[in-house]
Amino acid sequence: MKRVPEFKTDAEAEAFLEQDLSGLDFKQCKPMRFEIAQKDAALNMRIPAVLLDAVRAKAKAKGISHTPAMCGWC
Repeated sequence: MKRVPEFKTDAEAEAFLEQDLSGLDFKQCKPMRFEIAQKDAALNMRIPAVLLDAVRAKAKAKGISHTPAMCGWC
């Protein structure tokens, strides 16, 4: 099975998607979440430093910032 290559530009990705993709190995792909709703409100919280450190560590392990991680876990 053919693997999905990494692309340096949007044009490369678009050109790749124009071909027949039925022979691709999609096991290498990871699910992603997309934020669609516009953020029009703010929230400030005070939490213990140890909890914030734990959130940051968990978010870093997932490769994301701690801010969207907290929003996703609420």
